[in-house]
Amino acid sequence: MTQTSDIDRVAMIVLRYMRRPLFALLLVYSVGIVGMALMPGQVVDGETTYMNLFHAFYFFTYTATTTGFGELPDGFSNEQRLWTIFCLYTGVIAWFYALGSLIGLVQNPHFTQAMDRFRFARKVEGNVEPFIILCGFGDTGSLLARGLSDHQKRAVILDSDPERIKALGVRDYSVSMPGLCADASAPRHLLAAGVEHPACLALAALTNDDDVNLKIAVMARHLNPRLRVICRSTSARHEANLRALENVTVVDPFEIFAQLVYWAIARPELHNLNAWFVGARGVKLGVPVKVPRGDWILCGYGRMGHWIQRCLLAHGVGVRIIDPGVDSSVAGDGTVIVQAHADHASLVTAGIDDAAGVVAATDRDSDNLSTLLSVMALNPDTFRIVRQNSHENQVAFDAARADLVLQHSLTTARRILKLLVSPLIQELIEWLEEREPAQTEALVARLQGVVGTESPHLWSVRLVADEAPAVVDYLDAGGGVALGALCRDARAFPEGLPCEVLAVRRAGQSIMLPEKTFPLDVGDELLFCSMHRVEPLLQATFHNLYTLRYVLTGVDESRGYLFAWLEERLRRRRAGHKPNGRRP
Repeated sequence: MTQTSDIDRVAMIVLRYMRRPLFALLLVYSVGIVGMALMPGQVVDGETTYMNLFHAFYFFTYTATTTGFGELPDGFSNEQRLWTIFCLYTGVIAWFYALGSLIGLVQNPHFTQAMDRFRFARKVEGNVEPFIILCGFGDTGSLLARGLSDHQKRAVILDSDPERIKALGVRDYSVSMPGLCADASAPRHLLAAGVEHPACLALAALTNDDDVNLKIAVMARHLNPRLRVICRSTSARHEANLRALENVTVVDPFEIFAQLVYWAIARPELHNLNAWFVGARGVKLGVPVKVPRGDWILCGYGRMGHWIQRCLLAHGVGVRIIDPGVDSSVAGDGTVIVQAHADHASLVTAGIDDAAGVVAATDRDSDNLSTLLSVMALNPDTFRIVRQNSHENQVAFDAARADLVLQHSLTTARRILKLLVSPLIQELIEWLEEREPAQTEALVARLQGVVGTESPHLWSVRLVADEAPAVVDYLDAGGGVALGALCRDARAFPEGLPCEVLAVRRAGQSIMLPEKTFPLDVGDELLFCSMHRVEPLLQATFHNLYTLRYVLTGVDESRGYLFAWLEERLRRRRAGHKPNGRRP
């Protein structure tokens, strides 16, 4: 339906702009052909000759194409030559008029938009690979698209800024990512992007306007109730509406910031593991940040500041607030409040000398960088956490050398990427948060032994016919598959491959850090952490029944009917002999 409407729109625009030029050409050539047929030609045998309509049409055809075959069927009379001159000049004028109208049509924004929508809808409709719709291609959208590309996941992009869509064309993505400049909250554009397409896995609303994100989520829920929707929101009112919708996941960057700040302060081992999982720059597994104990100074008490204060106070960490518009009744009793901007004087008033750390959390990068300079001058030993709002200021924040930088768009993109690519990772992190730090440290030690100093490769596989046919066939035949046996190395049996199964999802329930003896079943989803070279080896086990049987039993079975028959006959002959070597 969307493609049909786009075709109709293109046809209407073409007819609107080219109707008059086409009529002008038709009129000029009709008059010229008829006139040429009526013009008297040369006198032959005492009779005046006339050109018939076919010859006149033929003459104007090769004249219009400037081919020039000569005068047909006889030499022209002066009257015919005079009429030809008139027709040539009027034809040139008509063609200039038609070409000018055609150029204007090509440059018409409505025509180009309709053509872009038509081509975009065709690409999406013809796509058979699973894909994700990204509504918004700002900092968060572009970072998420890069992450999806690194994981070989396709995306379809909608954004109202034409410059962002133009920038999409020069990105070196490893997979196809078509984009369209359009309002993502309009239902027809969501339909064109494939919101009802059977290969569409999810939709992410990532615009900078919470109202638009809410509208996109509502429209998507009505158009396809089964589609998973992930919506970024920084408004409490919008979050309440979004959380009331079924199958909608709300990602609040400020809540994520508060969680990361708390982990860095109170659970550094968990913060280190999470940062290593998401591929944070400069993070080494098992080397967490060292944060001093004590009260913290919070510069900026907006939505992010509220979340950070709430999270830290809930875990017994004292907070002192610096903000010119802070309300003491909202901040709570007993909280040290300085109603001013975070400059030298206000930092001294807040007690920078004995503070464990400072969080620069305003929505202005210049203010946050200025706060860092003041902190460095007053107490360089203070732990510094800073909020980065714009990805364009990356160089300045790198030069600031803060202990921890929380980038708005990058943090949001990483969280959404985990939800789309490896949702069990986030469940694992939240599960570890509720356990003792010793359990996280034990997992870190195991992962260090598996991956070493390399970057982690997180990937999932479901034990279904499409992804692991050999395992499914073996289980259906009554065989048992233990987790540890499945991860053996077929090249060096019985040694295991350098990988860890972090979680198993079965029937909607997640089993975290399963034992090696854990029995697998059809339909289980396994989350692996390994090196990149391990996945192809395990994929061979999942797809090849002989390899699977070998890693499970250690017996290299014969392949082919002839060798299987010979092996079975040899086995029977050995079984038929007595221990002394005689037949019974």
